[in-house]
Amino acid sequence: MLFVNELLWTIIGLLLTIFSVFAEASIAWNFRGEDVSHLSLGITLQIGAVLLTGCMGGKNAGFLSQISYLLLGLFLYPIFINGGGLQYFRDPTFGYILGFAPGAWLCGWLSFKYKTKLEILLMSTISGLLAIHIFGLTYLFIFWMLKPLALSTPDLLNLMMNYSIDSIFSQLIIACATAFLAFILRHILFY
Repeated sequence: MLFVNELLWTIIGLLLTIFSVFAEASIAWNFRGEDVSHLSLGITLQIGAVLLTGCMGGKNAGFLSQISYLLLGLFLYPIFINGGGLQYFRDPTFGYILGFAPGAWLCGWLSFKYKTKLEILLMSTISGLLAIHIFGLTYLFIFWMLKPLALSTPDLLNLMMNYSIDSIFSQLIIACATAFLAFILRHILFY
């Protein structure tokens, strides 16, 4: 039964990761009975899909779904946010995609290590998000080191600002929402 559950969440996680790149994250609110307003977070829901897969399917399903996503994007379909193919290694965002697998694994490992509690799920989603950013920033640094003549130090700082610092607050909101959603789903599904 465990194998079937992990396989199911691997497939669900892969599909969520692929299709969530098209879904923009936003916050909706309604003050004083006015029309519902939306505030864009400036990111997609992809991080949430990666973390939710770990929280619901565990470390193996989280890892396998993201390895599948990586292989599909590199060898078969242009499913990454800026396309796909082997030339994607030259994209500065590739390190974040590489970080999806360890981020989902860490999130899944932590979320099933202890009894289901909201604070445990929150800790696991934030840890998974940090793992993704560590991989992404490391790749940016390597990317910068391998192209020393093409990229200056301000270029590296701009890349870090664009891909990590500017989006981290929005991604923390997504991580918190993902932990809450996983908490509800795990109780509904008797995890």
